[in-house]
Amino acid sequence: MVSLDSPVWSTLQHAYGGASDIPDLLRQLESLPGADGNTEPWFSIWSALAHQGDVYTASFAAVPHVVRFLASDPSAASFTYFQFPAWVEICRQRHAMTVPNDLAGDYFDALKTLGTLVCAVIDKIWDRDFLVCALAALAVSKGFALLGEAIQELDDSTAESFLKEIRG
Repeated sequence: MVSLDSPVWSTLQHAYGGASDIPDLLRQLESLPGADGNTEPWFSIWSALAHQGDVYTASFAAVPHVVRFLASDPSAASFTYFQFPAWVEICRQRHAMTVPNDLAGDYFDALKTLGTLVCAVIDKIWDRDFLVCALAALAVSKGFALLGEAIQELDDSTAESFLKEIRG
């Protein structure tokens, strides 16, 4: 995993250019802050690393850190800790992007860990947002990014329409 103190971050890219600002944002996630609306540091992380469905080399370097923080206390983490890594992978696959070799091992290991972390919070009370993000993270961790995306987009109205369609 790229250390948060590594100069490598300045060689990685995000939506606005060089990613040297990302380690400081990621350090703020270590205390597992919530993510309500446009709260920091999540707002800046989403804006830079998953900007309008685009992901970047810094996104792949950030995911292992987000999952590491999540793993420190999954029951205390908000749904965004599951949503962000899943969304990065969904976008990566949507755009058929290749993860750079030097980031790939840690990135894909982190995605696999998501499924275990979903299981670790199975006894937690989940609201709808948590449920959707946990299910999408589980799907992505098992290699089903398209299904993960569909789950993230599913609401009661869409589910009802889908069920009417398949029931005939």
